[in-house]
Amino acid sequence: MNGYLDDAARRLARRAFLGRSTMGLGALALHSLAPTTRSGSEPQRAPHLAPRAKRVVYLFQAGGPSPFETFDPKPLLQQRHGEDLPKSVLGGQRLTGMSGNQAILPMAGSFTNFRQRGRAGLWVSDLLPHTAAVADRLCVVRTMFTEAINHDPAITFFCTGHQISGRPAMGAWAAYGLGAENRDLPAFVVLVSKDAQRDQPLYARLWGSGFLPGEHQGVQFRPGSSPVLFLDNPEGISPAARRAQIETLGALHRDQFAHEADDAITARQAQAELAFRMQSSVPEVADLSTEPDSTFRLYGDGARQAGTYAANCLLARRLLERGVRFVQLFHQGWDQHGNLPAGITKQCQQTDQASAALLTDLQCRGLLDDTLVVWGGEFGRTAYCQGKLTKGDYGRDHHPRCFTIWLAGGGVRAGHVHGTTDEFGYNIADGAVHVHDLHATILHLLGFDHEKLVWRFQGRDYRLTDVSGRVVRELLA
Repeated sequence: MNGYLDDAARRLARRAFLGRSTMGLGALALHSLAPTTRSGSEPQRAPHLAPRAKRVVYLFQAGGPSPFETFDPKPLLQQRHGEDLPKSVLGGQRLTGMSGNQAILPMAGSFTNFRQRGRAGLWVSDLLPHTAAVADRLCVVRTMFTEAINHDPAITFFCTGHQISGRPAMGAWAAYGLGAENRDLPAFVVLVSKDAQRDQPLYARLWGSGFLPGEHQGVQFRPGSSPVLFLDNPEGISPAARRAQIETLGALHRDQFAHEADDAITARQAQAELAFRMQSSVPEVADLSTEPDSTFRLYGDGARQAGTYAANCLLARRLLERGVRFVQLFHQGWDQHGNLPAGITKQCQQTDQASAALLTDLQCRGLLDDTLVVWGGEFGRTAYCQGKLTKGDYGRDHHPRCFTIWLAGGGVRAGHVHGTTDEFGYNIADGAVHVHDLHATILHLLGFDHEKLVWRFQGRDYRLTDVSGRVVRELLA
């Protein structure tokens, strides 16, 4: 019995030596791998191919804009307004609980008109006159589709490549791959419109880093004198004192990493260092008062009010030109189950001018060619009316089967329409583009093979496109 205890004691002592030594064998192995397994504060990672875009701005229209009132006109719906949508068109597809129990699904023609715009003749709704004026810069994709039929999983899918929360955001993947171009600002910034109708909630996990190092997560900028929460020094703490705290924290983190070789340790220090530098860089970039009157005429009067969609578009341009890699704007309010004519008209009024202004502004500054701009929501709307179809008032339910987004700049085909939907606007006729395909294409434009930009987590290599996705080469210039 004593021999057994002596042997156990020796094993414990050996284990304690390896665990407590300044650099245990496991820690040594992990430390030797650290420069190649994480980006941390490293500069740009080597791209897999020649990049066409250096940065991305994603104008996310949360709630699901209707293609029938924006970019995909369907005359047949006008002609058969009020008739029951043929069951053959439905094809047994899944409907939401909000309209799936309706006795009839009355087709709803659009209340607005469409015109062909630009040299390419892109069809654009009269609700979007400013976007229509830049039609020749747009690459319109009419055939997006997703499996998600409810808002939260659908938005999570677009933002992270998975319907279940916990994966890294698209912007976090871009930040991980591209690295930081400006060490004084985050690589990934998020802006949320304060003037939008808050119909669907947005969660910080939509721009989180998931299992990637924490420094790649999105940083939300809010309107007001302190755009980033907890960035300012508390009362009585001077910049010199704060600098000393950061240096002391760094020494503690280096010692902890020597013992544990945990990437989260260096990620925490990188974030603390960045926060210190942001104390001077953030107020400068967020101060729109230095912009000339001509800029506010371009973006609209709303751009003078911090936090509006227009002001956020202008702020996005300022962030991009200062080296931020990925800016994502969220504008809620597109979920028109009822009162669609009034609701979508207001949404377009809030977003149309500023969206077009951003393209024009980037073009004038020589930034559009290597900046990818994406506009769109998490799904589309049904060709039929949810509930009773009344004169001058109707709504549309969620429709993941086919919907429209547009892209511009950054190596995509300008003045181009990709894919066609059927005459009811309910199914894809040709040119289907899945969410994973969009993500693969975005990464391709940034210079990355979506199958190779991976992170090993819990024994598996993960990527933004999960286990599928293809580059939609028809969208490339």
